[in-house]
Amino acid sequence: MASVHEYKRFENNLVLKTKNGFLGFIKALGAFLHIIGRTLTRRYTVVLVPHSEKKVYNLHVSVLSICCFLLVFVALLGTFVWYGASHRTSQSNLADKDSRLRDTQASLDQIRDEVNQLFREVRNFEPALSLTLSALGADVPGSGKTSPSPVGDLSSFFDIKESPAGTLQEVEDLRRLSMFLTSATTPIKEIGTLLNSQGALLTEIPSIWPIKGGIGHISMSFGQNENPFTGQYYIHKGIDISTFRQGDPIVATADGQVVAVEYDFNGFGNNVIIRHKHGFYTRYGHMQSFRVHAGQRVQQGETIGYIGNTGLSTGPHVHYEVHIGSDVVDPYKYINIRSSIAKPAR
Repeated sequence: MASVHEYKRFENNLVLKTKNGFLGFIKALGAFLHIIGRTLTRRYTVVLVPHSEKKVYNLHVSVLSICCFLLVFVALLGTFVWYGASHRTSQSNLADKDSRLRDTQASLDQIRDEVNQLFREVRNFEPALSLTLSALGADVPGSGKTSPSPVGDLSSFFDIKESPAGTLQEVEDLRRLSMFLTSATTPIKEIGTLLNSQGALLTEIPSIWPIKGGIGHISMSFGQNENPFTGQYYIHKGIDISTFRQGDPIVATADGQVVAVEYDFNGFGNNVIIRHKHGFYTRYGHMQSFRVHAGQRVQQGETIGYIGNTGLSTGPHVHYEVHIGSDVVDPYKYINIRSSIAKPAR
């Protein structure tokens, strides 16, 4: 029982002390607020005395009004400081954006120049393409609708001209250029097909120099010439090509089949005759030796023998003839076929 009473007394004392402590805190807080209130409501008189006989002005202010004035002043000062810092940051950002804007405008000017240069090249390319396609019999893309206009200009960044549809003039020009290139794709493919077939045709007719590496010179041309043995004029049915030495490789001037490898006692000495497509035959005379046999198929540029001085000959050379059926033609015209095709039309 004694312990219960002691616990009760302890509890009552704790509650009483807590109550008294709280009441004491409230009283102290009230006294402090009272002192603060008295301090803030304390009034002061500011006397303004002019340097004349005019009326003296009395200005009554309290501590509270002074504190409010200081608070507003500090707030205004902080606002101005923050605004100044923000203004400097904005100026720095604007300067950076202005620099990037100038760089962008310079890039746009460069793009404008490149686009205009591209248009000039296209205007030069279009008639050349049309002329080539017309010569080859291919379809010519319509130039009037797809030719790029020279009007487009990437103007000042702040003065960009737009088409009625709202797009930049350069974009519209590039669209037309894209349409032109798209329309030119098919004819260009046709050109490639024609050139491939033409290349195949050129391997089937005698169209290259008969000495490997393109060396040598024509020592006697086709047609009327003076016979070196008799001194009389006669019709030379081929061309003589000399390198001033024996043993240089002689090549087939077109794909074909060897029909004769023989020695001609009447003039040509060791000679080879090759039959080609389209009625062509070629003869190579005065050879030193052979590298082919009758019935063998050869390709254009393949070595068939070597320059010699056999038969009726005044020095090492190859006598080269081209026949179409029973007619003998000037071989030099066919040797120049490739270069003639490569020359631009005038």
